[in-house]
Amino acid sequence: MRIAFVGKGGSGKTTLSGLFALHLVRSGAPVVAIDADINQHLGTALGLDEDELCEAVPLSTRLTEIKEYLRGDNPRIPSAEVMVKTTPPGSGSRLLRLLGTDPVHSRHIREVAGVGLMTTGVFAEEDLGVACYHSKLGAVELYLNHLVDDPGEYVVVDMTAGADSFASGLFTRFDMTFLVAEPTRKGVSVYRQYKDHATEFGVPLAVVGNKVTGEDDRLFLKEHIGDDLLACFGHSDWVRAREQGRHTGDLKPEHRLALDELRTAVDSRTKDWETFQRQAIEFHLRNAHAWANRSTGQDLSTQVDPDFRHGPTALPGNHAPEAHAGTVG
Repeated sequence: MRIAFVGKGGSGKTTLSGLFALHLVRSGAPVVAIDADINQHLGTALGLDEDELCEAVPLSTRLTEIKEYLRGDNPRIPSAEVMVKTTPPGSGSRLLRLLGTDPVHSRHIREVAGVGLMTTGVFAEEDLGVACYHSKLGAVELYLNHLVDDPGEYVVVDMTAGADSFASGLFTRFDMTFLVAEPTRKGVSVYRQYKDHATEFGVPLAVVGNKVTGEDDRLFLKEHIGDDLLACFGHSDWVRAREQGRHTGDLKPEHRLALDELRTAVDSRTKDWETFQRQAIEFHLRNAHAWANRSTGQDLSTQVDPDFRHGPTALPGNHAPEAHAGTVG
């Protein structure tokens, strides 16, 4: 199952992304956490020191190699140069299994406290004035488009802050989206904005209240958010200690129960591969018409394989990652 954490800057979505990933892995579940925020702090939230963050190879630095691997021998994608972030898999594409032995995982995973951490990479000085941060998210979208994840497997993505999360079709790649909202008028207004986008595209959305200091805060969120409010988190001495580099103590029982509520909400979702593939095609065609055809000089609508059916049933008819030669980088 794929889970996105979204919210305005400073709401605590990175902290809660890390907490949720750690909570899942402590139960024995396989977990990949992806730092897709312009401020790359998920590794720190998971327990890495600042000088350890550079050990993982960012996805955005090997985008061409990732494309070359994923396209496999799909005849509709003759080269990595004409493969864009929304290009959907088809017959001959290489599909990924969570934490598999394929070069995408083996090259880009950095294990942190049992969590497989991948990063998009920072917005570098050479990007200023010539690129937007969404250009670095292309590898994440391709990864999720080509991933076949089973029940009990989890991908937790810390998304970029604000409504920018909806600036590409990436927001449709998730089974559940958690909006982290503070008990303020601004927090509520962000929720309403997200709710409108999510409803339009049928994206499941639940709200996680954060920095809730008492019953008045909880009632404020409940009044303005209603049944979309799933759980609330208050101050945690354990989290603050980790943020200061001290790994002592444990979460409060009420916070562990709140994390359980989040997992229950995720596990109650039914994987809908048909909708997943339909939305992938829809956004690919949108991107092709808007910019990608012009950028590549190709009609990228021809990349859509009308006979391809995504999901576990696609694996026997496609080459498993181990069956192909080739490396990334």
